Amino acid sequence: MREWNVELRSVERANRSKFLPYLLLADESERVVKEYISEGQMFEIIVDDDKVAGVALFMEESEDVVELKNIALDQKLRGHGLGKKVIASACDRYRVEGFRKMIVGTANSSIANIAFYQKAGFRMAEIRKDFFLKYPEPIFEDGIRAVDMVMFERVLEERE
Repeated sequence: MREWNVELRSVERANRSKFLPYLLLADESERVVKEYISEGQMFEIIVDDDKVAGVALFMEESEDVVELKNIALDQKLRGHGLGKKVIASACDRYRVEGFRKMIVGTANSSIANIAFYQKAGFRMAEIRKDFFLKYPEPIFEDGIRAVDMVMFERVLEERE
């Protein structure tokens, strides 16, 4: 597998709307994305010194918990370890900032995402029932309707 050189470059609030197409790869409702696009910390994912590969948005859930609200990579770059590298880099960043846990949620219908987050070191933590029923349009993946949010957590431990 390729060794990625990844940089997470901060995106100012005024420039976030240009990343909407990326955010919509991970969250199908434009209305919902627009509700949170100006919150938290957004990073463009840079590879090969200056190529934008995607975007990640994090929100402070509490004093010591950060939520990965949205992560989206260029479709051509998926499946090569880049997403796991981005998450590892973000975990290091937030651990240094004093956070002790990172959480992320995905739909019950997002089978690939459920596998991905476990491979990236997250463990299932809870189910938020009926979460996706508030979306303006039903979401279906692999013939399964998105209804519940599966929440994962990863403890941000000190490296030895």
